[in-house]
Amino acid sequence: MFVFPPSIRKIKAAAGLIEQALTQAGIETAALDARLLIEHVCLIDHAGFIASGDKELSDDQLSSLAALARRRMNREPVARIIGKAEFWSLEFSISAETLDPRPDTETLVELALEMIGTRRNAPLRLLDLGTGSGCILLSLLTELPNAVGVGVDLSQAALETARQNAMALGLDRRTQFLKSDWFSSLNGHFDVIVSNPPYIPQAEIDTLEPEVAFFEPRAALDGGVDGLAPYRLIFDKASSYLAANGMILLEFGQGQETDIIEIINRSPMKEQKCSFQLKADLQGINRVIGIEI
Repeated sequence: MFVFPPSIRKIKAAAGLIEQALTQAGIETAALDARLLIEHVCLIDHAGFIASGDKELSDDQLSSLAALARRRMNREPVARIIGKAEFWSLEFSISAETLDPRPDTETLVELALEMIGTRRNAPLRLLDLGTGSGCILLSLLTELPNAVGVGVDLSQAALETARQNAMALGLDRRTQFLKSDWFSSLNGHFDVIVSNPPYIPQAEIDTLEPEVAFFEPRAALDGGVDGLAPYRLIFDKASSYLAANGMILLEFGQGQETDIIEIINRSPMKEQKCSFQLKADLQGINRVIGIEI
């Protein structure tokens, strides 16, 4: 069990001990995680952490830090421990029903803005399927000043988290969050449809890193037997909800792009003239497909 010895009282020393313990637990981001836990308990930011290295921690703070360090040593993600994560340089609350936003998903926001291009100031209507924390939709709305958006999810708890994030970012008047099984509760057409759907094959979920396999909501991971079931459902209906000159952008797993393009070519989307774009993530792996009609 991780505890602080009596000699450890100052922030810098506590950070070093937590980093050491997390490293021994096999956590590659040990230094960053230690800092984030201390910032959370001490209610300080990064600058405050740097400036407060010699500040002594209270007994309550040390007790709280030790408890949080033990949770991280058990591979619970820091974002879940502190209840928030950064995405697109914005802060998002997360909950048990939402995915922990990851940098790879920012690739979807990047490609959407590239495809929207000179229409950034247009009164676009956006749809986010499986919105979770709302991070994709809300990030796009911060870049599109005249756009409005709808986020849908099957989880009522996730929708509440997304609403809270919209309010925190001052976007609640430009957003609507609905409980819906993909398109089932929707009407009308959208200029931009985005989604980070579940794409992990069922049999592979338990083999993923513990932070994902044991702590992410399974419904947000499970893409069916082959990981592609959500894409079939989306492309079966998407063309009926896309406005003229509309676009749809989806994140996908490594190596799935060929199968997804084949799904599109077998769906009602094939009746429309579509152009495809693929965009790689920071590791150079194709991560997002953008389709424009």
